[in-house]
Amino acid sequence: MRLFTRLTICTSSLLLLAVSRLCAEESLATSWVETIKKHADEAMYSKTLGGRQFWGDVHHFHGWRIQQNVFSKNYRLIDPDDLCHTLGSFDECHARLNRVSAEKKLAPMKGPAVILIHGLLQSSRCMVKFGANIEKAGYSAVEFDYPSTQVSIPEAARYLNQLIQSLDGIDEINFVTHSMGGLVVRAYTMEYDDPRIKRMVMLGTPNQGAELADLTQQYWILRTAAGPGARQLGTRTDGLIQKLPIPKFEFAVIAGSRGTPAGWNPLIPGDDDGTVTVASTKLPGAADFTTVNALHSRLLWSDEAHEHTINFLKYGRLRAEGDPQPIREGDVEASTVSKQ
Repeated sequence: MRLFTRLTICTSSLLLLAVSRLCAEESLATSWVETIKKHADEAMYSKTLGGRQFWGDVHHFHGWRIQQNVFSKNYRLIDPDDLCHTLGSFDECHARLNRVSAEKKLAPMKGPAVILIHGLLQSSRCMVKFGANIEKAGYSAVEFDYPSTQVSIPEAARYLNQLIQSLDGIDEINFVTHSMGGLVVRAYTMEYDDPRIKRMVMLGTPNQGAELADLTQQYWILRTAAGPGARQLGTRTDGLIQKLPIPKFEFAVIAGSRGTPAGWNPLIPGDDDGTVTVASTKLPGAADFTTVNALHSRLLWSDEAHEHTINFLKYGRLRAEGDPQPIREGDVEASTVSKQ
């Protein structure tokens, strides 16, 4: 009996201590409430993977996205935490987004924005660090997802066009693209235009075609797995890349390199980032060009590449000091000859 009494007293004391601390620490109590609310929201709405390979973004508003499924053509509305709030038609998703905007009192988007576009077999998650630095520089970061393994490059450009049209209130649009993402923007310029577009930085984009893609096309399983977009990345003179226009707006090119004649990958000629040769990234008309000592995927995490990119977005030059290094037609021809 005495043991039971002591346990009761101890338990009561602990509860009183907990309550007093919670009352004294209002911020902790608030944090608990927010945590419980978040778990309740996740239970109410289904968690998604964010539509990384089977959905394409067609509408963006403060991190909320309306996506279309590449197979069913249905739409869904997901929030910045990848929770699905509505599944159905575009109008149903848009109506729900309008209600969310009113409930949360979300202000209209405004000012300059940077659309971040990933490459093949990737997603907007690989652009997270870039997006954070873009935001610090004073831009709205718009992460764009498209089903890179399921659609052709021109089809990806159609998703991009719908996303751009949704950016009401944004008065300046820029692009930061990685690998195939740069080709998606070039394909966009074949059919579409927007007077708000100002500048673009392409990182590791195979503007002259990717020699590694030529090699993978020899194997059926690789051709099938990588999808229709990957089959358009080769260096054939009658291929899609050779038909893509040079952007009319300002753009710069950053290539990954090892800084040696042989580069990282012995299977492709010349200096390279392990996937794309330095020579292949060059596109006549670029306002500036530079290389960064980094492998293909690591370009997105390179502090040097981030600094160069933000410099160009702000000032039209990659480096804070020194003269820009524009790419001219002769530079591309010389590079093509040297790697043969």
